[in-house]
Amino acid sequence: MNWQCLGERLGEGARCAPRAKAALVAVLIVVAGCAGFGLTKDSSPEEKRAAVTERVNARWAALIKGDLDTAYTFFSPASRQLLTLGTYKQQARGSGFRKADISSVTCAAETCKVEVAVTLDHRLMPGLQSTVEETWVLDNGQYWYTWRN
Repeated sequence: MNWQCLGERLGEGARCAPRAKAALVAVLIVVAGCAGFGLTKDSSPEEKRAAVTERVNARWAALIKGDLDTAYTFFSPASRQLLTLGTYKQQARGSGFRKADISSVTCAAETCKVEVAVTLDHRLMPGLQSTVEETWVLDNGQYWYTWRN
């Protein structure tokens, strides 16, 4: 491919435009194809546990930082249709989490149940420990947290 065509101005590069467009289309097809290679209901239990564990840890890291904007991005598409970011920020605890450790992950075909041991610092009770059960759903090759109000 003549990469020089990509940098030429419109008038001078007119003879290269079809090749440049074809190259761009090919790149976009490859990128779109790779995006579809996520998990499926038939993925191995190990793959499912690893994927959901990574997502749970990332979500809890955001919650520990008090970053509700990032935590919200882990919600399932269906949860985000029912719960706006503004409403989530009003209802969610935005601070006080100190630690979160996954106790167990149990996955079925398209859902995972995750138990998380959480340490919370409340002004009257620092170090309060609790276990939270979360449900994560597989949607479009990715695990997503489902809101339980």
